[in-house]
This record gives sequence, C-alpha cells and structure tokens, in this order.
Amino acid sequence: MESGAVFSGLHRHPTPPSHHLILGHSRCAIKFFPPLFTDKKLFSSHPQSLQLQKQSDLALYRNGNNNHVNSVRVASPASNVTSELADIDWDNLGFGLMPTDYMYMMKCSQGDSFSKGELQRFGKIELSPSAGVLNYGQGLFEGLKAYRKHDGNILLFRPEENAIRLRMGAERMCMPSPTVEQFIEAVRATVLANERWIPPPGKGSLYIRPLLMGSGAVLGLAPAPEYTFLIYVSPVGNYFKEGLAPINLIVETEMHRATPGGTGGVKTIGNYAAVLKAQGTAKANGYSDVLYLDSVHKRYLEEVSSCNVFVVKVEERLVTVDELINADEVFCTGTAVVVSPVGSIAYQNERITYGNDGVGRGVATTLFCPYQPTNGTHRG
Repeated sequence: MESGAVFSGLHRHPTPPSHHLILGHSRCAIKFFPPLFTDKKLFSSHPQSLQLQKQSDLALYRNGNNNHVNSVRVASPASNVTSELADIDWDNLGFGLMPTDYMYMMKCSQGDSFSKGELQRFGKIELSPSAGVLNYGQGLFEGLKAYRKHDGNILLFRPEENAIRLRMGAERMCMPSPTVEQFIEAVRATVLANERWIPPPGKGSLYIRPLLMGSGAVLGLAPAPEYTFLIYVSPVGNYFKEGLAPINLIVETEMHRATPGGTGGVKTIGNYAAVLKAQGTAKANGYSDVLYLDSVHKRYLEEVSSCNVFVVKVEERLVTVDELINADEVFCTGTAVVVSPVGSIAYQNERITYGNDGVGRGVATTLFCPYQPTNGTHRG
C-alpha cells in the first residue's frame, strides 16, 4: 500500500462535466492522475474526475448510475466557509494535534450499510463506557494528507488506496465500512470545510485521520451493534524533529509489532498501542524510533513503529537484521514521516552508521520532496 504514487487534485474548474459530483457555489474539481507504477493489483486503470463545488450548506450528492453506492448528504451547521488561512505560525509547525473547524461523522448499525453523513463542528464525541472500541479494541484508523500547491490546487495522495485498506481491515475486524466512493467524498468534504487550515506551499500539510470504530454498547465478546466512521484533520509539519536530517533507530529484539495470524496486516488501533513501551524507552535513550524484527525468527526486519523501512542494496524480499551491516543506505517511508533517511541503527550494543553524512548513497534525499508535489505526482 505504500509503494507507487498518485495524487488527487482539488482545484478550480470553469465548467462542471455532467457526470461529476457537486458540492455548492465556487467550483472545485478532484482529478486522479496516473500512478508512477502500473501494478494493476494496486492501481485502477480507470482515471476518475469528480466535480466539487462549495456552498454554505455543503450539500453533497452523487449523480452516478452505480446502484451499489449509497448517496451521501453532507450538511454543515456553518453559514459560511472561508478559505482565508488560519492565523498560526506556519514556519514552526510541528507534528501535533491542532483543533480545526469541522469533522465528519457517519453511523450505521451492524448488518447495515453506511448511507449518510454530516459535517459538524470539531469537538468531543459521546461513547458508552461499554462501546466495542473501548472494551475490545474494535477499531481501525487511516492517515493521509492534503497539500496546497502554489497554483492554488489542493492535492490528496491516493485516497482510494486508503479507502481500500480500510475496507480490508473492516472485514478482518468484523465491521461494516464505507464504500470507496463514500470514503473519498467524506475526505473531500472534510478537507474543503477546513481549507483555511491547509498550510501554505512548502510549510507543511493537512493531516487527515479517518476512524472506523465499534461505537455501540456491548458487554459479551461480540461485534458491536453500532459503528461510527469519523474524520478529523490537523495541520502538521515534519513527523520527526530531525526533518530530512538522518534519524537514529534501535533494533528491538523482544517486543514485536505483529504476529502470524494476528492483525498486523491491517491498520487496527491495537497494533500501535503495542509499540508505545519500546518506543518510549528508545526515545528516552536518545533514539528517534524503533526497528522491529519478526516474532518467529527474531531475525527479519519488519517495520519501524510508525512507518516502513527500506534497505538499499537488496531486492524486495525478507531482509535479515545482519544485512543492515552491509547496507549502502537505510531509510523509512510513511504517510506521516514522508521519507526519512536513517543515519544509524543500534543492534546488540553495536551502532551501524550509513555514509559520512548519514544519508548513504542519497536515495532518500532524491525521493524526498515534502509539501512540494509537482505535476500531480509525488515520490515516496
């Protein structure tokens, strides 16, 4: 899910094509550009173009002929939506939660399908103490970003892939999920409603966090009776404080990120709670993050707490921790971290460094283009 690249663009469009989605007064279009890679298992061969408009009530509806897609109506309590930038220090934007204007919410019961949703003011939500997500961890999350370009376009990175991954995870976790179309429409509506929080070009991005959770009350171990799909956003800068400077990792040999037969293959909330202890210890000792090994052999590299890891010298295959010693370069990738070169890795009381400047052969620096997507594409 993390290889290849394609952007969806939200931009001004003079005349709306007849088959497009509509969202109000000032017209914006979302366009899917072709991917850099052509693996048909990951990318659709049918480019899409959906028309958007913004208006005070943000009414969203679908004109398509797909009978399998439920219509979605988005009604905002706001009387107007402004595109003026929020008054914050964009030059010192970190990676933390900054409350914005609106969030999106949609609910459905177990056995039913999601059919309608709405934008509402960002704020607290109400859950039963016996909610499935609180008691049994029945929840998933996603992460994607919106970028502002110099020409005024707003770009999204492959939102359809996030939608597909959410649906795969929902099947594993016994939850209903929004359709791909509903997911994209909800993301688009949320981004446009919070447009003033999208950083200026080169200053950061708008991080988009979709959540799917069992919100209904349940006491016995069973799927929850009700589910909530929620999206909130926050402007962010670099995930690692080092930015493009090399990060330092430590290999964890006892605690593991995933186990065979578990939920490591989907983005469930429990996968991330499991890394907090090792990550906290690593950061207390001056490391940027933790590199985990497989739980069976305790030898093959899996991933870092919050992102993927690449070792430059080998093809795509299982990589042993011993091969780190001879690697030409190591770097991490992910939605939050973008591309981060690894300067050193500590393993069994030995520190391995990469290159005199910590970036090895420079593959990561070639790929790195934070907040500056050009021609609708982004590497990483």
